[in-house]
Amino acid sequence: MMMLQHGSTQLLCLTASSGVPLFTRGASKQLPFSVIGSLNGVHMFGAGQGVELSCCETEGGGKVVWRVFQDSVMLIAVSGGGRGGAGVGKAEELRLRRLLENAWSCMVLVLGQDELTDVRNVERLKRDLRSCFTLVDQLLEDRQEGILGNLTHCVDSLLPPDPTILQEAVDGFAQAAESEFGCLLVRGRVASATEKWWRLAPQEVVLLSALMRTLSASGSASCDYPVFLPKGSPTVAHRLLRFQLLPGADVCVLCGPTPSLHKAESRLVGAFWTPLAETLRGCLAIGEQCLPGSVSLRPDLLAVLLINRETRRSVSLVRPSTAHPLGDSPSKARCWELLRLFYVFSTTHYFTQEETSSASPEERPQRGHNEDFVLGFSHQPLQCYLVTDECKSFGLQTPQHQLFLLVPPSVPSFALRTLATQTLSDIVAATGF
Repeated sequence: MMMLQHGSTQLLCLTASSGVPLFTRGASKQLPFSVIGSLNGVHMFGAGQGVELSCCETEGGGKVVWRVFQDSVMLIAVSGGGRGGAGVGKAEELRLRRLLENAWSCMVLVLGQDELTDVRNVERLKRDLRSCFTLVDQLLEDRQEGILGNLTHCVDSLLPPDPTILQEAVDGFAQAAESEFGCLLVRGRVASATEKWWRLAPQEVVLLSALMRTLSASGSASCDYPVFLPKGSPTVAHRLLRFQLLPGADVCVLCGPTPSLHKAESRLVGAFWTPLAETLRGCLAIGEQCLPGSVSLRPDLLAVLLINRETRRSVSLVRPSTAHPLGDSPSKARCWELLRLFYVFSTTHYFTQEETSSASPEERPQRGHNEDFVLGFSHQPLQCYLVTDECKSFGLQTPQHQLFLLVPPSVPSFALRTLATQTLSDIVAATGF
């Protein structure tokens, strides 16, 4: 059957028990109701026969992924295919599975788990779910360059030049706002946060950052927004107080009934952050490079993704094409896409996906993409590389880090390991990341 146009993705949400559609997002041309009913019906038929249908592929190369959450809501992701590149099949499946996990968590974040699991009025739930659409659409579009947390479930971070000053300001601001959970976001990435903020589940921090980007894009200078924590507090709401310090720099806290938004904005924001205006501008000047000037990277690097496996944080960057005078490098947007594809290629074939060990039993079978392949090894692979017409890619795994690099095709393959090792050493030595 004809599903969707190539490259498009559609997210369907239905009640798990009766298959009543709750919403459809993505893809300009929506699937017919009959197709939606068939996708739900084939899953229900399988469940009745004791078979769980989780993924299938269409004749045209598209994919369909199903998942039921809390025996209440079914989410279906439908991809039109047509995404080229290394490991495309597994990359697309992983992307769609992440989309379903993140979409459900977005719904819990905004509405709370109780409203989603105890559905008494379907029409009311349909209306309430509209408040999730902006966040869900951000996940679907997934086009913000440099934001990879939706895929990696690691927190996109920016390493500031003056981390100690910002850390003291975030800690003091959160304490004054009667909170232990505070965070400073610069250009959509976490630049500093309190200790308790880092203790939140990584996916919660990723989604809170996405929500902050959405609220910031709305143009408001401040807001008081109720949120539920999908892992830590799915049934009891907290207040998210968010304030714009400078265009591109926002601070937020999770707190209880006090303080009021007006009190926090009028008494606390200026007192803690006005003296740090120049420091914040220094962070903004780093831009999408995410690293302070003290880090000196080799000029032949196209793109870098570095994950700290212990803290579940990541930094990523793509170098400007002007840095490669030979003109043999892909465009900036293509580099981000290739970096994503290489990450998925590495983690579905060789490396560890960090959250697998802490996943719930129902999630583990769905995440074991690399199990069959890895059974052929007598050890855990620590390095891998891939050579294509567009670039060469190298992955390096240590007990504490995962590093993924892209370089131009002109770089000799034998130099990749040295280049990766040196890059990891340079970043860690300069930043302690």
